[in-house]
Amino acid sequence: MKKVTIQWLGHSCFKLTWDDWSAVLDPYQDGSVPGLDNLQVSAIDVFCSHGHYDHGAAEVVKQIKMAAPAPKITRVNSFHDNENGAKRGENIIRVFDFDGFKVAHFGDMGHILNDEQISRIGNVDVALLPVGGFYTIDAPTAKKVAQQVKAKVIIPMHYRTDKFGFDVISTLDEFTKLYDDVVYTDSDTVVYAGKDAAEAGQGTDGGDKDALAKVLVLVPAMVK
Repeated sequence: MKKVTIQWLGHSCFKLTWDDWSAVLDPYQDGSVPGLDNLQVSAIDVFCSHGHYDHGAAEVVKQIKMAAPAPKITRVNSFHDNENGAKRGENIIRVFDFDGFKVAHFGDMGHILNDEQISRIGNVDVALLPVGGFYTIDAPTAKKVAQQVKAKVIIPMHYRTDKFGFDVISTLDEFTKLYDDVVYTDSDTVVYAGKDAAEAGQGTDGGDKDALAKVLVLVPAMVK
């Protein structure tokens, strides 16, 4: 399998790379997220889970005009709250299928998945999951969602630390205390090279050694 590279730029923004194909997910407007520098990133595709300023700033990404084989992408409609969108509107979950290795980005989802959503998402290898609450699901709910999609690895996003993030959302430890298998990296990037997470990180296949942690904590590339 071609390597899948996941880079956390910060907040809910990631860059995915698969051979020549690349995409930026949920880019934020300049100056919109406390503690994060302005994005300076390019990619072939840009995907936004919803239109809020800290997730829907497609214009800040320099789009590359080239053709490259892309993964299969499944769009799953959801809501930004637990009131069917009445408070904050709709949210799009996207599942990227890299020849059987599945990465799901949950955007600003605000509720437990229903049966139809679980069926459309399926089991995922890596879940890019908001955990900070207030605007999104909180830590205990995030764990339930990870269980619903049988996520092998969870990369938490949309939380705060003393260096970045909105004051009203919770800190990372509210989520990590729910798990025994947590790896804190000093990198913004993880590389997967096996058919699924069970094959990644074994050294000879090119995967990162910490890629198999149940919860993998990255450092945002754009932190000031």
